[in-house]
Amino acid sequence: MTSNARVVVIGAGLAGVTLARRLGELGTPALVVGEEEHPPYNRVLLAEVLAERYAPEVIALPAPAGLVRARITGIDRAAREVRCADGSAIGYGTLVLATGSNPVLPPLRGLFTPDHELPEGVHAFRTMDDCLGLSKAVRPGVRAVVVGGGLLGVSAARALAARGAQVVLAQQAERLMERQLDPGASRLVRHHLEGLGVEVHTECRVRDVRCVGGAVRSVEMADGYALDADLVVVACGVHPRTGLAEQAGLAVHKGVLVDDELRTSDPHIHAIGDCAQHAGTVYGLATPALEQADALAALLAGDPDARYTGTRSLTRLTLAGPHSPFDLAAFGETEARPGDDVVQLADATRGTYRKVVVRDDRLVGGVLVGELGTVGALARAWEGAEPLPTDGGPLLHLLTNDGGS
Repeated sequence: MTSNARVVVIGAGLAGVTLARRLGELGTPALVVGEEEHPPYNRVLLAEVLAERYAPEVIALPAPAGLVRARITGIDRAAREVRCADGSAIGYGTLVLATGSNPVLPPLRGLFTPDHELPEGVHAFRTMDDCLGLSKAVRPGVRAVVVGGGLLGVSAARALAARGAQVVLAQQAERLMERQLDPGASRLVRHHLEGLGVEVHTECRVRDVRCVGGAVRSVEMADGYALDADLVVVACGVHPRTGLAEQAGLAVHKGVLVDDELRTSDPHIHAIGDCAQHAGTVYGLATPALEQADALAALLAGDPDARYTGTRSLTRLTLAGPHSPFDLAAFGETEARPGDDVVQLADATRGTYRKVVVRDDRLVGGVLVGELGTVGALARAWEGAEPLPTDGGPLLHLLTNDGGS
């Protein structure tokens, strides 16, 4: 397999497909190489497929005109070509790594079979195949243990509960979604999950996955307590997929190191999305991936001033419930430092919670649970990093004015 495409993109996820689409709009065609058999899809919405709120085709992304199904096994930087598993090669003028990330599979006893496969009933939750395999296995009354209480684990637990599973969520940290939320917001997320029938255990470390006849039967905690399990979902986060970059000798730390032109240590190779590390940060979120794709498309299409200078990213999650959705948003620093000012409003009856952190007259972070009418105005104030009025009135107005979104 050969190609004279000037730009070759490895990875058909959100970052790679968006880049190819933007380049096409700018008159610079790209060849996208993806290894999944499914059409490109929005990975952020996999939990909605698992919950049967969306069919798989609903979360499909527009497929780029130049899409090749192949698994890339290596990069020959001298020849400027990538090698495929079938022995063929694809030449490039500019190569873009949009290889995404892999699920973190912790070193639990019994997590892998002697053939280094996951036992029957144990699932990662990262790809469409993961999602479809889990969806096929879940049924009303099945006993499911979700390992990990971050954004992915909370989403998976909610989806399994929506399918009628008996769900236990085991979180090693002291609260749910501790990276995004403050304690008050975490409590509301826990309350919501428990209202759906999810049994939540925090400060709870899983030690062992017990299998009988090659199929999971229970999960054992560090204190010796065992949970019966027909299904185990490992949702312990992700790590950048950097293997190709490392084998090719590119500079890699946590992710593939890139500059403001999203260029790696090889000037002919760029990286975007979950695999890229820019200015010390690996984002692993959709918004930065889209912004990187936009910036790189402009640069490769001939805009000499195009640059990516970082993303101030907002985390947003909607958890569907039997009566109404449960919305939350978080941005910046949700925990105050000594000397910071905090404005906080809570309404237990309505299940809403709003909090912002102000430092040196600037909004540095916030978290909102429930009604999110103010999130737009707050996010704009945070992204602009402009000094706030010192009398506090306008800030309170931002928290309470639902016309700001």
